[in-house]
Amino acid sequence: MGSAVDSKKTLRIGVDVGGTNTDGVVLDPSRALEPDKGIIAWHKAPTTTNPSLGINDAITTMFKTAGISPDQVASVTIGTTHFVNAVVERDAARLSKVAVLRLCGPFSKHAPPCVDWPDDMRELILGYYALLKGGLEVDGYLISKVDENEIKEQCAILREKGIKSIVVNGVFSPIDTVEQQEERAAAIIRAEIPGCDVVCSKEVANLGFLERENAAILNASILAFARKTIRSFQEPIKRLGLDCPVFITQNDGTILSGDMAAKLPIRTFSSGPTNSMRGAAFLVQNELDEAMMVVDIGGTTTDVGLLLANGFPRQQAAYSDLAGVRMNFSCPDVKSIGLGGGSIVRNGETLTVGPDSVGYKITEEALVFGGKVLTTTDCTVLADSTVEIGNRDLVKGALDDEGIAKFKAVVKHKIEKIIDTMKTSPEDIPVLLVGGGAVIAPNELKGASRVLKPKWSGVANAIGAAIARVSAVVDTVKSTESRSTKQILDEICQDAIERAVANGASRSTVKVVEMDTLPLPYIANKSRFTVRAAGDLDYSRTDFTTLHFEEASTETDVQMDEYEKASEITEKKTKPEPKDDIDIDSYKPTVKNRVWYVNETDLSWIAIGCYILGTGGGGSPYSSMIRLRQMLRRGDIVRVVNPDDLADNAAVATGGHAGSPTVGIEKLSGDEMTEAQEELYKVCSDQPTHIISVEIGGGNGLQSMIIGASTNMDLPAVDGDWMGRAYPTKWQTTPVVFDERRPIWAPSAMTDGNGNVVIVPKATSDHQVERILRAALSQMGSGVGFADPPVTGSECRRWAVEHTISQSWRIGRAVAKARKSNRVDNVAETILAECGGPEAGKVLWKGKIVGVERTLRMGHVYGECIIEGTDVVDEENVAKVQSTSSNDTSKQPQFQGRIKIPFKNENIAAIKISRSVVDGEVTETEGEVLGLVPDLITVIDAQNGEAIGTPEYRYGLLVIVLGITASERWTSERGLEIGGPKAFGMDHLKYKPLGKFVKPTSVIDEFDTSG
Repeated sequence: MGSAVDSKKTLRIGVDVGGTNTDGVVLDPSRALEPDKGIIAWHKAPTTTNPSLGINDAITTMFKTAGISPDQVASVTIGTTHFVNAVVERDAARLSKVAVLRLCGPFSKHAPPCVDWPDDMRELILGYYALLKGGLEVDGYLISKVDENEIKEQCAILREKGIKSIVVNGVFSPIDTVEQQEERAAAIIRAEIPGCDVVCSKEVANLGFLERENAAILNASILAFARKTIRSFQEPIKRLGLDCPVFITQNDGTILSGDMAAKLPIRTFSSGPTNSMRGAAFLVQNELDEAMMVVDIGGTTTDVGLLLANGFPRQQAAYSDLAGVRMNFSCPDVKSIGLGGGSIVRNGETLTVGPDSVGYKITEEALVFGGKVLTTTDCTVLADSTVEIGNRDLVKGALDDEGIAKFKAVVKHKIEKIIDTMKTSPEDIPVLLVGGGAVIAPNELKGASRVLKPKWSGVANAIGAAIARVSAVVDTVKSTESRSTKQILDEICQDAIERAVANGASRSTVKVVEMDTLPLPYIANKSRFTVRAAGDLDYSRTDFTTLHFEEASTETDVQMDEYEKASEITEKKTKPEPKDDIDIDSYKPTVKNRVWYVNETDLSWIAIGCYILGTGGGGSPYSSMIRLRQMLRRGDIVRVVNPDDLADNAAVATGGHAGSPTVGIEKLSGDEMTEAQEELYKVCSDQPTHIISVEIGGGNGLQSMIIGASTNMDLPAVDGDWMGRAYPTKWQTTPVVFDERRPIWAPSAMTDGNGNVVIVPKATSDHQVERILRAALSQMGSGVGFADPPVTGSECRRWAVEHTISQSWRIGRAVAKARKSNRVDNVAETILAECGGPEAGKVLWKGKIVGVERTLRMGHVYGECIIEGTDVVDEENVAKVQSTSSNDTSKQPQFQGRIKIPFKNENIAAIKISRSVVDGEVTETEGEVLGLVPDLITVIDAQNGEAIGTPEYRYGLLVIVLGITASERWTSERGLEIGGPKAFGMDHLKYKPLGKFVKPTSVIDEFDTSG
C-alpha cells in the first residue's frame, strides 16, 4: 500500500469518527490524478469509547503501513458524528442544561423557548428562561434598551440554579451591527458567572427567531462535551509529534479550526454525509464533472445526497429538523433509510430488510462471522460468489433461490426509491455507491445513468475530510439607496473572498459558490445579502493556530469513559416519544349544536390549509399555530360557527396582523392584536358578538380563533373571511367589493404591542384608511395588530367568502393523509378534490424553481419566480404499479418549458414563457396564461405538500403550482377591478376563470351531532 513520499509537508490526513467505525486516510493532493488518487494509506476499525485512542490507532497504523514520518503531514482533518449523536440519542450525560435569556421587550411571550420541542427533549435541556428588555425593529430602531441590572438579576438566579450554559437571543440580532445587544448582554453574563458558556444566537443561525434560538440552545447544550471531545481529538496529534493544524469538518464540506468547532459544534451536524459525498466526488473526479447522487451505505443506514456540479452538496429547504427540533441553519439535503450492511433480514410470508440492524456487532452476530442473525451482508455473500466476507460455509442454506431473488429485489427497490425521491429532474443521473455497506447494492439501478463503486469507497468519508475546503460567509443588510444592488453584491463577494483567504484559503482557488439577495418589505432601500466563498486550504501558510488545551490527558480519558457508561444507561431508559397516531379516515371533529370546538388535530390541518390558501403571501401560520396550540393545551375553548347561522343583528368584528413576513418570523407576537380590539372599542360603541378573520390566507387565517378564544375575547369565530385567500391591501376585501356602504373599515385601530397606538376615527374612503395605516406601519416596526369595526350578521352572510376555515381544514387533512400514506406525489390532486374536484381547479405546473427576482415598491415585495417544468413525482407507489404491469410507463414529462409567477406579496399569475437570444440580449416572450388573479395560484413543496411562501422561493426547490377557482364574490365587474389583474398593474392580461367555483362544504354541516 505504501510508496516513497517526498519529505516536505504535502500529506493530508483525514479521519472520520463515526458511531460504528473510525476511518482514516493519508492523501497526497499533488498526486490526485495518478491511478491511486494520491491515497498513500487507509484504515478502518471499530470506534473506541475514547475517540483519542481510535484516532491514535488509525494514524499510527497508517504511518507504519506506508512508512510516513510526522514531519510530512500538513494537516489533520477530523469528521465526527459525536455531537449530533448526543442530541439524537437524547443523552443526558453529554447534554448540559441550558438557560435562555431573550432580549425581546413585550414580544414573543406566547411562544416561550422550546415551545415546539418534543417533551422529553425540552425536559432534558431547558433549565430556565426569562424574557428581558431589548431587541430591535427590522429597521434597526430599538424595541427597548438592554437593562444591565435586569441581566445581573437573572445571573443571580442562574448562579443559584447552577446553570452554566446560557443562550442570549435578541429580536433581529442578526442585523444588529450598531447596538450589539447580544454581545453586550453576553459580556455582562460572563463577568457575573465566571466559567460559564454563553452562546449569542446571531453566531449560530440567521433570521427566524424561534428556529435560530433552537439551534443556539442545542449548540449551548453540547458545548462542554464538544470541548472535551475536541481535546480528545487533539491529544493523539500532539502525542504522535505532528506539528500541524487540526481541523474539524462542518456540514457544508468546509473546515472549522479546533477553537471554532469548540464554540460552534452544531456546525458539524450532518458533516458525515457531506464528507462521504465530497470524498466520492474526489474518487471519480476524472470520470465525472456533473451533478451526481451519492449513496452512502453504512452498517445501519443508507444516506443519499445530491452533490452539485460546483462540488458542494445541495442544501435543505429553509428549515431543517433534528430529533424533532426545527432549526434554520444550513444543512445538506440528505435522506436516510434503515438499510445497511448489518440490517436484519426476516424471511416470513414477505421478506423484509431492516430497518433494525446489528450495527457494530456485525462481526459477532452475522451468520458469516458465526453469529445467529441473518443480515444483508450474509444474503449478499449467498447471492454473489465473488464477495469474500467472513466464512461463506456458515451461511449456506439460509435462503433458497427464491429468497435470494426477493432479497435482491427488496434492496434494489429501497435504493431506487430513495434515489428517485432525491432527484431534481427526470433525467438519469450518475450514482456513486460508497460506504462499508456498499457491497450489498446492485450494479444497476433504475434512474441511474451509470453506477460506480470506486476503489476506496469504503473510506470516502475520511477522504472527504482530508480534502475539505475553507469557506467564509457574509450575511448582511445594506442600503441600496445610493448604490446599485450589483455594486453592493460585487463588494460583498470581494469581502467574502478576503474572509475565506483570512480563514486559510489559497487566494487562487477561492470562488463565490453561493449568493442571494432579498429586499426587505416596508423598509425603504434595504436588502439582505448572503454570499459564501470557498477555496482550497493554503498549506504554504504557517500562521494556523490550533487550540491547545491544558495538559490533562488522563482526566480526558476518564471523562470520555464516563460518557460511554452514562450513555449506555440512558440508552436503555430513552424511548422515542410516541406520536399521536390518529386514523385520518375515521377522525371526526367535535361539532355540537352547530358549534365546532377546535382541537389540536383540527388546528394542525387548518394551519397547513391556511398557508396553501395564502397564495404565497400572508406570512407563515407556524408561530400563530404554536401560540393557539399552547392556548388549547392550557384549556382554552375555541369555537367556530357557520355564517349561515348568524342572526341579522349579530355584530361581527374583524382582527388580524399586518406587516412584513420577514418581521413575522423574527418579532413574534405580543398582545398587539387583543390590544387593538380594546383600543377600538374605546371609540366604537358596537360591542361584538362574533369575530372573523380579514383573510384566511397565511397567519391571519388563525387570528379569529386566537382573538375569540375563551381567555381572550371569548367570541365564536365565523367560518369564513373577507378574501377567501390573501391579498396585500385592506381595500381588497369583499365588503369593499359589495360597496353597500363606505367606508367599511373606519373607525379602525392599530397597535404595535410596544405601547404605540394609531386610531382612525373616520376617513373618506377605504383606500384612505389603507394609506394612513400603511404609512404608520413602517414607523411601527412593520408588524402590527389591527381591529376593524363590526358588520351586522346579515351583512356578513352576504359579503363573507364562506366556509374557508372548513376549506383549510379539508386541505390540511388531504396533505396529512398524502404524507401518512406516502403519496405526496399526488397531493396536488388530493387537495383539488377537497376544493371541489377537477372542475374547481387544476394542477397548473410541476417543476423546479430556477430563478427568483425580487424588488421593493411602496413597501410591497414585487418579484418573479421562474419554474422549469420537470417530473417531481416521488415514485413511492409507481414502482409497485410498474412491477405488476407489463407495459413500460416511461414517457416525456407532462410539463415542459418554463413558466413565470409574478407576485406582489402574493402570487398574481402563472404565465408560460419562452426565452431567446437576439443580438446577445436575452428576450423573454410571454405565452399562454395558465392562471390569473382573483383565482388562487399557490406553490406547494413537491416533497412534503406544504405551501411555500414568496419569501421562501429559492433556486432548486421542487414545486407544484396549483390553481383554484376564486369565489364568485370576486368575479363581478367590481370584484375584478379590485382583486383582478388590473389592481396589480397587469391591465394587458384578461381574466378567464380556471374553472367553476365550488362552495366549500362546511365542517359544521357535515359533522354536527345536535339532536
